[in-house]
Amino acid sequence: MLGNRQGWPLLNPTKSLLTQAFGCRLRSLKPNLFNLFCILCSPLLPTTAKACLVVALPCHESLNPLLTMPTLSSPPFHRNLRSILLMCSSRHLLELLSGASITTTASYYRLIHLQAYPVLSSNPRRNTARLVSFSIKSRGFRSYTPLSSSGAVRLEPREGEAVRTERLEKLQEKLAEIGIQCYPFKTGQYMHAICPQCDGGDSKERSFSLFIREDGKLAMWSCFRVDQCGWRGRIEASESGVGFSVNQNGVSTLSFQEKTHRTITEKDLHLEPLCPELIAYFNGRSISAETLRRNAVMQRRIGNEIVIAFTYRRTGKLVSCKYRNIEKKFWQEKDTEKIFYGLDDIVAGSDIIIVEGEVDKLSMEEAGYRNCVSVPNGAISKVSEKVPSEEKDKGFQYLWTCKEYLSKAPRIILATDGDAPGQALAEELARRLGKERCWRVKWPMKSSTEVCKDANEVLSILGKNALKEVIETAELFPIRGLFNFNNFFTEINDYYNCNQGFEMGVSTGWRALNDLYNVVPGELTVITGVPNSGKSEWIDALMCNINENYGWTFALCSMENKVQEHARKLLEKHIKKPFFNIRYGESVERMSPEELEEGKTWLSDTFHLIRCDDDAIPSVSWVLTLAKAAVLRYGVRGLVIDPYNELDHQRPVHQTETEYVSQMLTKIKRFAQHHACHVWFVAHPRQLQNWGGNPPNLYDISGSAHFINKCDNGIIVHRSRDENGPLDGVQIFVRKVRNKVIGRIGDAQLLYDRVTGRFHDIH
Repeated sequence: MLGNRQGWPLLNPTKSLLTQAFGCRLRSLKPNLFNLFCILCSPLLPTTAKACLVVALPCHESLNPLLTMPTLSSPPFHRNLRSILLMCSSRHLLELLSGASITTTASYYRLIHLQAYPVLSSNPRRNTARLVSFSIKSRGFRSYTPLSSSGAVRLEPREGEAVRTERLEKLQEKLAEIGIQCYPFKTGQYMHAICPQCDGGDSKERSFSLFIREDGKLAMWSCFRVDQCGWRGRIEASESGVGFSVNQNGVSTLSFQEKTHRTITEKDLHLEPLCPELIAYFNGRSISAETLRRNAVMQRRIGNEIVIAFTYRRTGKLVSCKYRNIEKKFWQEKDTEKIFYGLDDIVAGSDIIIVEGEVDKLSMEEAGYRNCVSVPNGAISKVSEKVPSEEKDKGFQYLWTCKEYLSKAPRIILATDGDAPGQALAEELARRLGKERCWRVKWPMKSSTEVCKDANEVLSILGKNALKEVIETAELFPIRGLFNFNNFFTEINDYYNCNQGFEMGVSTGWRALNDLYNVVPGELTVITGVPNSGKSEWIDALMCNINENYGWTFALCSMENKVQEHARKLLEKHIKKPFFNIRYGESVERMSPEELEEGKTWLSDTFHLIRCDDDAIPSVSWVLTLAKAAVLRYGVRGLVIDPYNELDHQRPVHQTETEYVSQMLTKIKRFAQHHACHVWFVAHPRQLQNWGGNPPNLYDISGSAHFINKCDNGIIVHRSRDENGPLDGVQIFVRKVRNKVIGRIGDAQLLYDRVTGRFHDIH
């Protein structure tokens, strides 16, 4: 392999010398570097080998002085050669010799500008060659400062596998914090995935590239959708290996773990044992001198004042100190590490109690609970909207600092103060520690009207046994969306006793439907039928009956009706007289102006309209937002959406109509349940080919079978078209009833009064 390189024959003497020094490592050298290598070796080679180089290398004549230099009197060949290589800072040669990774951005050095000979030490008494600082940056070289006298390239000591594994785990956590999930976790190669920032766009392109170095000291990523995203960044380990610096799109942040903390001692702070007066003060709060001694509570003289000093320790060593005077003014030593007070009392694998103040921690110990720590910062004013990343979570730095102490605790009992700031602190702690393993205490009453605020009040007023009971009866910390039936026992009792009055549903007002369909707040009824079958008329009549019998009010989103026409239909059903006295009114007396005025008041009190003011098409979400406002502002009990096909149903490109209908109906049902509002949803059937006049079924609804799958009740309204039967007959087919308490599947027959728009039972 040391033979011909771009036509440069290497003669045997030189070849033998170089092979002996470096073996086969020269195989990977590029031609220009090979040329440089041989030139730099020439001062160290014997005259015969040097002559071989002159013949072997067709170099520029300006290099002849280098090739004709006298051989140096120097230490062994390989030691001087390493010094030469360090001087020229060839990344490739250094890597060959040392195995280390050397980073350089300089281009290959032009040999004609190199004056290598003068910097070599020719002093035979010195055992090593030395580099001299020089600067020739203007010619494309780097400037170097003097190195140590050692001629060998210094290598970092090899790290153990455990150290590398731990660093990789921390790096993985850092990546997860900024949204990069790298499973499986691969190092030393590029991983491609969908970008966490842009989600790959509409096409779900796998445009995200991630590289993690084998030693866990570097991770780099980039999204190649540059115009739409372009998210890029890197995470690098610090020199100490403790923390990481994060750089995203040019913005750099540094982990707080990198911050150096001030070292303090009792002597530096002039701490001293508690005086009898302070011991008596604590005794008045039911805290003994032995508890104070065990927790190293001390005092400090500041001017003419003596203040209490709570010493924060880790493995017995003083880490921080917090002061308090008799007036409850607190302050801490600056630039010290934030940790829990009482950290050394945490036993791995045991329950942990977290309180809000140092005195509360001492109180818990008086009650027999040493596995208790106090937060160093006290309470907070309110719950934050979002939990920040570890680097930015300055207010709860102590949690991240002490997380290894908390990670193995099976149960964490939050005994923060009972006021609003204390409860906010409990919420923030639970969000970071994991609500699934958190419990919270319920402070007992200290009088007929007041509740104890904290652990020390319970200890001082009610005694040790009362404080023990508080801890023993701690409750699971509530998790949004996760409940137990005992959370609903009150509602279950009300349901059993029918306290609300709607448990069995309210009657539709027609005897024929009493056994089939009753209306319950919080349910969804889907209604269908062929066009002109009377679906909207029947729903209007149903609302009028329920309002008359039970006083319900309603929100109407009826896009097919003009406001004045819809008002006419409702008024006719309410007043039981025609709005006009022509055509359909026949010989029945028209409603009077006085009845109209009364009817208008009824309309205003009973119905609230959801309509678009412009020509925009409303969406389901828009309708439900306004319906929620109607529930909260006017207390409406029912919502009518009539019909489905008049709404805007734009959906994402990759979503099918079936998926869209499923999500839409789920959203409507949740609205109904959450607001105890019955929803009637009118949906037309698809075009029926060769229809023979028979009623459709719920599976004929245009869009999806989810209309019948997800609704609580399914009803078909069908007008009789049998020439031999009554033309004013209307059939009501109840085809689905989820709740057997309010009805069952069956058919009913009603008669339609064309003059007033009302429906009647057949006598």
